[in-house]
Amino acid sequence: MADRRPRRRPPGEADPPGTATRRAALRLVDAILRRGDPLDVAMHAAAQGLTGADRAFAVAIASETLRWMVDIDALIDSATAQILPDDVKSRAVLRIALAQLLVLKSPAHAVVATALPLVAGGPRRLVHAVLSRAQQDEWRLLDRATLPLPTAERWAEQWSLAMVEAAEAAWSAPPPIDLSFAAEPGAEEWPDAVSLAPRHRRLPRGQAVEAMPGYSEGGWWVQDLAASLPARLLGAGEGRTVLDLCAAPGGKTMQLAAAGWHVVAVDSSAKRLERLRANMERTGLSADIVQGDIRSWAPEGQADAVLLDAPCSATGIFRRHPDVLHRIEPRQIAEMAVLQTELLARAARWVKPGGTLIYATCSLEQAEGEGQVSTFLDRHAGWTIDPARTEELPEAIATDGKGLIRTLPDMLADAGGLDGFFVARLRAPSS
Repeated sequence: MADRRPRRRPPGEADPPGTATRRAALRLVDAILRRGDPLDVAMHAAAQGLTGADRAFAVAIASETLRWMVDIDALIDSATAQILPDDVKSRAVLRIALAQLLVLKSPAHAVVATALPLVAGGPRRLVHAVLSRAQQDEWRLLDRATLPLPTAERWAEQWSLAMVEAAEAAWSAPPPIDLSFAAEPGAEEWPDAVSLAPRHRRLPRGQAVEAMPGYSEGGWWVQDLAASLPARLLGAGEGRTVLDLCAAPGGKTMQLAAAGWHVVAVDSSAKRLERLRANMERTGLSADIVQGDIRSWAPEGQADAVLLDAPCSATGIFRRHPDVLHRIEPRQIAEMAVLQTELLARAARWVKPGGTLIYATCSLEQAEGEGQVSTFLDRHAGWTIDPARTEELPEAIATDGKGLIRTLPDMLADAGGLDGFFVARLRAPSS
């Protein structure tokens, strides 16, 4: 009978090729789960020294580990005599190894060879045993990834169990690529794309954005369809001035500039503004770009319109950022809601009489959407909701009874879905 125990590596023997990438993925997941770092923040430290391809693979491993972690943990628990604590190295290594094996479909020999150097002693034998069993028993994941329990309970209370099921279906695979265009492209230019709204095209995921037709010419940019809704509600600018607050990385800034607005784009992050400037340069669009914290910054005068894409929990973009549902707790949501109330009140002062204020968040939490508008209207006499109209929206997106927009995971599910967004158009008193 063959000896299935893991081979002990002689001292000084080099790790198998690819081990550094898996070690980076391990650090990424640890930074997210233990410290609450966002994936893009954790990546800079965890993936130091990796090439572009290896860095991308480390991020893919970490992302799929987080996306399927609840289900992967259930498989691990089914194969161990005792439940492993969440913070032990063996569980962490098994998580990333099984994500490779079951989701990314990496070769089993490569998964095992690069997992074992990440642990030592008894845990190494345990990891080898569980991975062997996964292969022998031909483990499979279900078609739908399970949400973390706190998120599922919170969303079921706010929305419904059906919404939770739709969110799990949406979470189970990375979403397609949405493009926004400065001008409506010809039908023959994107024959394989689907148009769900004016100046929009949707493409299957898996294409390198920089290699797509027209990237260098700058006629389009990547932007989820839901994220394009706030700027759509402002229509044609005709030279009027709009303040785009918390503007970076610039999707809405580009939309507004392309629609003829004089845009003042404000953001507190110098690094994010670098990306906004690069986007504006590539597309040939223009805006006045200002670095400033809108809690203390103020414009020289009032504007015809203000678009506040407020800082939020970002739970609505969980399809692209699976880390968010493992990091965000009620405490962070409550803290964000306090900040949003402050920013919304400041933004309202900068709107001309009779002007428009768009409030938006990429959140699926009512406290960051419907609750904010309710509080704002209670505290600001004369302000009203300017209901979004059917003709302003993609066909599958409807407003609630008040004219507010709330995109949920079940919308356009058969066509690739949408991020979770809340958008309100508010009208300032005329005097």
